[in-house]
Amino acid sequence: MVSEGAAVRGIRTERAEIALETLTGDPGAPDRLRRVLEQALVLAGASFAGVYTPGDDGTVLRLAESAGLPRTFFGLRDAYPAVGQSPAAEAHGTGRIRWLAPEELADCPEARRTPSQEFSLGVLPLPARAGLLTVVSERDGGFDPEDRACLELIAGAIALPAPFPGVPATGDLPSDAFSLAMDTGRIEVGDGILGLFGMDRDEFDGKVETLLGRTVPEDVPALMSVVEADHMSIGDRELEFRILDPTGSPRWLRLRGRMVPAAEGGSARLAGTVADASTLRSDVTDVARVQRLAAALATAGTVKDVGQAVVTALRGPLKADRIALAELENERLVVTVLDPPEAESWPELWRSEWRTEWPDAPVRAMPTLAAVLREGRPRIWPAPTTLEPALAEVGPGGLAVLPLPAGGRMAGACLIGWDSPHDFGPDERALLTASAGLAGEALVRAHAFDAEHELVGMLQRALLPRRLPRLPGAVAVARYLPTTAGGLEVGGDWYDVIPLIDNHVALVIGDVQGHSAAAATLMGQMRTALRAYATEGHTPDVVVSHANRLLVDMESDLFATCCYVDVDMEAGTAWCVRAGHLPPVLRHPDGTTEVCRTDGGPPLGVLDRADFPMTQLSLRPGTLLALTTDGLVESPDADIDDGMLRFARDLGASDPSHLGLVADGLLGNAHRTDDVALLLMRYDGMAVRPLRESWTVWRVPEAARHARRFSRRTLRSWGVTDDAMDTGLLVVSELVTNALIHTDGPVRLDLTLVDHRLRIAVADASPRSPVKPANIGWEATGGRGILLVEAMSSAWGTVPVSGGKQVWADLVLPDRGDTVAPDRPRN
Repeated sequence: MVSEGAAVRGIRTERAEIALETLTGDPGAPDRLRRVLEQALVLAGASFAGVYTPGDDGTVLRLAESAGLPRTFFGLRDAYPAVGQSPAAEAHGTGRIRWLAPEELADCPEARRTPSQEFSLGVLPLPARAGLLTVVSERDGGFDPEDRACLELIAGAIALPAPFPGVPATGDLPSDAFSLAMDTGRIEVGDGILGLFGMDRDEFDGKVETLLGRTVPEDVPALMSVVEADHMSIGDRELEFRILDPTGSPRWLRLRGRMVPAAEGGSARLAGTVADASTLRSDVTDVARVQRLAAALATAGTVKDVGQAVVTALRGPLKADRIALAELENERLVVTVLDPPEAESWPELWRSEWRTEWPDAPVRAMPTLAAVLREGRPRIWPAPTTLEPALAEVGPGGLAVLPLPAGGRMAGACLIGWDSPHDFGPDERALLTASAGLAGEALVRAHAFDAEHELVGMLQRALLPRRLPRLPGAVAVARYLPTTAGGLEVGGDWYDVIPLIDNHVALVIGDVQGHSAAAATLMGQMRTALRAYATEGHTPDVVVSHANRLLVDMESDLFATCCYVDVDMEAGTAWCVRAGHLPPVLRHPDGTTEVCRTDGGPPLGVLDRADFPMTQLSLRPGTLLALTTDGLVESPDADIDDGMLRFARDLGASDPSHLGLVADGLLGNAHRTDDVALLLMRYDGMAVRPLRESWTVWRVPEAARHARRFSRRTLRSWGVTDDAMDTGLLVVSELVTNALIHTDGPVRLDLTLVDHRLRIAVADASPRSPVKPANIGWEATGGRGILLVEAMSSAWGTVPVSGGKQVWADLVLPDRGDTVAPDRPRN
């Protein structure tokens, strides 16, 4: 009876023999040695496999080729003396295999440089004393008997021709070979390399710079590092890089080279080969493909990126006809990636029962898929296999279903289908299994990234104004761009446009220090505080001072900058207050620009007692007022002063009649290394300016009569009819009397006339608003004042003003010949 271990050994050694026979069938293959070494990683579970060969004088064993993790992880050297106490020297000298456990390596200082890493080492001599196969295992117990048998087969299959056969020092070269003289930069290349670069022999001048000119610029530094003599002297090197073909599309090439020492009277040369990376190896090489997929998934930020990486790594190499990637959410599969994306490429059941945007599908609709997810193991069904239609039509020639595990749970599934009958080899099965684990972890990370990204976006949208208000005599637009650097960090830039009483408008822009949820939260608090203080009727310096005191009292570790501009739309003047922020920029009607010279105070939240001086600005009709944050004008290669001058120059070259296009054009120059907020207002001037008069009401017995006399004189000068005047005087009498009776402190009467609308407003020092009685008896002696105001006016209300309030009432005056305003209720 054959034991289970012997059966396993027979299967593994048989696999090794078949794989090695296939790999060694083409001795001229440029990557044959690497592919043989990769079998040590797959069949024997090695973490590193390398071949050491004797140098020209036979005194040193140098690393010629390797696969797996970098040798530096295990402290292995690039070269060992051929004679000495190291395991490499002993195996090379005696011709016997050396297997060393971690404790044996600890007693052998020549074996490695870093004694902290626990691993087992195997050193196997190659046939004809051609060199050594060195392998490393990180598993407990090291290499078991089955592993050792496979490694002995691999060592016996390694044949070492010249590193780059057929590459002479001078003269004609093979089609894919090159020889670069390190002292002159002259390079000899084969016709095949010229063909890859899209060049004829006649147009090539023999300079390496000519070939580098066809390389994608981002890959040039890595390519140049290969030809450094110190770098290349430590062994063979391999590099993939991109060139641009005549159509402008990138094309991947692979360079393999070795430094050839200078002969007497000559110079050192870099000799090697260049080949199309897509033809160097079979489409499926499990280790290489898994490495590429891991590298792609490491940079995949979103679920869409993960899907694209999986499709790129699997569909083409496996020659699959379709791939679907889906997340598992509460017994439903949320399909995130379909390749190809056309609906007609997928089963009819998917198109008829699932919605067109492919959002989700119940797992119970596909029992086979549900079973695979429960088991948590990849399943492969070659053709012909009977499956439910929803799965069978995905891969009539073969179907692979990969559960995607992550963090102890099932993250989703990947379905790969073929139309023609497909043969699943051992390499493909290993690739699919390894890819499933990588994709699952990446999918969970990407899902969290997407969720956080959406949360950040919602937070940002909630903290900024949805839309800007319509302004009397002006037009305003705003733009906000989040940074493209820093991942999901939300910024603290904000802007606001606040309508105030008496046709005043406050323009606010600010920036909270840092990029975080705390910065965004503080930004929302500061925007709300400034709006609240502004609507209370405070002057600009008081508004900013209150906001500063609030931020100091919050004891936050962050500070904020702010620029606050209060614009009087009637007079065309503005008062500006800066708290550590950039000054406004004005574009005058003649096209000239001006960076306003304004005094400023410290950032908000820095000093408890800080002064914030006001600076007056003058606006003529057609003037453009611009406020921005430093993200638009500051960059690593230019200071903020140069950026402000450039911003002013761009503003002067714009057409202010299309304010939205101006904003978009200014943002086109943003470097996007920081958040950008931009607020523009074009002052056009009010077509009809209100008529205004004010009266300070003294607290004397005849105060109401004095207020009525002032009001009658003013309304008569404005041409108000007697009937409308009587109504207005009644409202004046009631509002002034209420203020004098129910409040203390100064009282002011304001009259404003715009077109046919008269506003009567009385301001006092009490913040308490008048209350309209719910009902009033006939015997009551008071409480009817507000009822009279409501009956006689078209609208009335209260607004806070500088610690007190203002009670106002609007009257719509009749045109000539009218006796009653159309929308005014009769008494």
